[in-house]
Amino acid sequence: MSIHKEGYTSIFIALIVGILPALIGDYFKAPIFLNVILLIFGCVVIGLVLNFFRNPTREITLDNNIIYAPCDGKVVVIEEVIEDEYFKGKRKQISIFMSPLNVHVNRNPVAGIVRYFKYHAGKYLVAWHPKSSTENERTTYVIQALNGQDILLRQIAGAVARRICWYVKVGESIQQGEEFGFIKFGSRVDIFLPLDAKIKVEMGQKAVGGKTILATFS
Repeated sequence: MSIHKEGYTSIFIALIVGILPALIGDYFKAPIFLNVILLIFGCVVIGLVLNFFRNPTREITLDNNIIYAPCDGKVVVIEEVIEDEYFKGKRKQISIFMSPLNVHVNRNPVAGIVRYFKYHAGKYLVAWHPKSSTENERTTYVIQALNGQDILLRQIAGAVARRICWYVKVGESIQQGEEFGFIKFGSRVDIFLPLDAKIKVEMGQKAVGGKTILATFS
């Protein structure tokens, strides 16, 4: 277990926010009970931020027929939709909602080549809102898997999230299970699969990035 690099600044701010009130209370000789409350508040703030930016080490079983979950969270959408940014046609969509308590590292569900990437500025609707996939701040990321089939991932910022991070560029080779990005605080990842992909998860299921099998290629 380690702390993700995207968390360093936030953790520094949390330390200041968490410790400063207790120091001020002590300096002005506040009642002991108040200092204890301030200290507990500070510990909770620091603990929540450290928990959010944790980056657990995960052993990935590489398999070119498997499509892994790209993130931790809860499966909130499984449906056939029209994807009109890249495919402009029907695809199977699976969406995973990440609460602030989930690990927010985003991992490549398959190995392959990055064929398309685009960042979209946008709104900050709650991540489970139906229009968040097309109106919120988001990225669109297409991987051509080693079998030649394309899958599309969409990082979506939520009402709290204000920064999407990504580490990929068009044309590069990527490995299954490696990090491709990070979203700060509550958010969502959509994945669009070929129509003949065999779905292996259910609505409401808890997914673990790089571990849970979302689907397999036919």
